[in-house]
Amino acid sequence: MYDMIIKGGTVVTAADTVVQDIAISNGKIVALGADLGEATQLIEASGKIITPGGIDSHCHIEQKSSSGLMTADDFYSASRSAAFGGTTTIIPFAAQHKGQSLYDVFDDYHRRATEKSVIDYAYHLIIADPTEAVMGEQLEAMIERGITSFKIYMTYESLKLDDYQILEVLFRARELQSLVMIHAENNDVIRWLTDKLLALGHSQPKYHAISHARIAESEATHRAISLAELLDTPLLIVHVSSAEATAEIRRAQERGLKIYGETCPQYLFLTAEDLDRDGMDGAMFCCSPPPRDQAAQDVIWRGLCNGTFEVFSSDHSPYRFDSSGKLAAGDNPSFDKIANGVPGLEIRLPMLYSAGVGTGRMSLNQFVAVTATNAAKMYGIYPQKGTIAVGSDADIVIWDSQRKVTLSTEMLHDEAGYTPYSGTQVTGWPELVLSRGRTVIANNELQVERGSGAYVHCGLSAYAIPSGKAVSELTPASNFGAKILGANNE
Repeated sequence: MYDMIIKGGTVVTAADTVVQDIAISNGKIVALGADLGEATQLIEASGKIITPGGIDSHCHIEQKSSSGLMTADDFYSASRSAAFGGTTTIIPFAAQHKGQSLYDVFDDYHRRATEKSVIDYAYHLIIADPTEAVMGEQLEAMIERGITSFKIYMTYESLKLDDYQILEVLFRARELQSLVMIHAENNDVIRWLTDKLLALGHSQPKYHAISHARIAESEATHRAISLAELLDTPLLIVHVSSAEATAEIRRAQERGLKIYGETCPQYLFLTAEDLDRDGMDGAMFCCSPPPRDQAAQDVIWRGLCNGTFEVFSSDHSPYRFDSSGKLAAGDNPSFDKIANGVPGLEIRLPMLYSAGVGTGRMSLNQFVAVTATNAAKMYGIYPQKGTIAVGSDADIVIWDSQRKVTLSTEMLHDEAGYTPYSGTQVTGWPELVLSRGRTVIANNELQVERGSGAYVHCGLSAYAIPSGKAVSELTPASNFGAKILGANNE
C-alpha cells in the first residue's frame, strides 16, 4: 500500500502533459499511471493541473547586504511564503564579505536554514574576496559540501570584482566544473551618472532608474560574455532587464557559447514609471537593474518564451519600507542610499502562470521548464527535484487554475510589509503543495513546522561543461592555450 495516491490529475512536466495517477511512498514518487492500487491517503485531482514544485534559484534570504542591512525575511518567513506560492525548493546565497572564510560563511548560513526552513533548500556562494586561500582549497571544500555555483558582481563597491578577478573566478570554475552567475552592470557608469544627477539636485527614487542606464547593463553583459568566451567558461547572466542585454545573450547563444540568461517578475510586470511616485513611495520599486519600459517588457517576455532565458527566478530581496530597510539612511534618502531589492517569492509562480499560461503566451510545459526543471538541471539537483518522475522527490503542486486572487500585502506571507504588485489580479493559485510527500500547504494553511525542510546537496551540472569554443588567441603554435586550459582546443 502506498502512502498517498493523487488521482486523475493532468500531470505536467517540461516535456509531457498526461492525465495519470501519482503514487507516493517515503517521500518519493514510486509509480505513475492508472489503477495503481491502494493508499493510506487518496487525493482526488480530476480536472486539476499538477506541476512539479517550483524551484526559486535566485533569492536573498536572511542575508546581510553589502551596506550591512539584513533582509526582512529569515528562513522561516521566506520558506513559508515560497511554499504558499507553490515553490518547494529555494536556492539563496551564502554571502561572503571581505575578509571572511568560506567555512565560516557556510557554517553560519547552514545553521540558520537548518533551524528554520519549512521547505528544502540549497545554496549558491557569493564570492566577494577571491583570495588565494578562497580560490584554492576553500572552494573545493564548498563543492564537497554541495555548493556548485558561485555568484560574482560587477557593481556595488564592496562586492564588485575587477576583470582580472573575474577571469580568476571563471578559470577556477572551469577547473571545478562549477557554474558562475554574474550581476552584470558597469559600476563606473552607474557611479558617474549618480554623481552628476546628485550634483544637479536630482535625488528622488525615479533617478535610480536613470543612474542604472541600460547601456551600463548591456556593456557589462557584453564584457562578461567576452571574458567567459576567452576561457570557454559557461556563464549565467542573472536578472536581465533590458532589450540590449537580452540581445547580447542571444547573440552569444547563436554563436554556440554556453551563455545562459535569467529574468525575474519585476522585468515583466513593473516599469521605471513605478519609481516615479509621490514622496518616497517610488523607493519600494528600487532594484538593480531597475525595471525599464513596456518595450523592454515585451522583449523580456519573448526571451522567456524563446529560450534565451533558461530560468525565471524571483530575485526576492525584501527590505521593509521603514528605517530598518528601504529608508535606513533617513526618511528622505537620495536614490543612491535606498536599499536595493523587491520581494517576489510568493507571487513568482502565480503571476507567471496567470500572465503567461493564462494568456497563451507560453505553454504549461514551458512554464514548468523555466520555473522548476531548468533550474534543477542547471544546479545539479535533477531529477531529484524539478520534475514528476518515478524516483523523484514528491514535490508537487495541485493548482486551482480558475481561482482569482487580488494581490495585497495582507494575503502574502513574507515580512517585507508591502508588495510592488498590490492590486494585481491573477487567475490560478496553488491549492495543495507537497514537499517530499509532506503536505506543506492545504486549506490555505501551513501544515509543517519550522526546520522541517532538508538541505539538498547540489551536484556538478552539464550546464557548466565548456562548449569547446575557446578563442584562437589561446591556442598559438606554442600550445599555451591547451596547457593553461588543460584541454586541446582547435
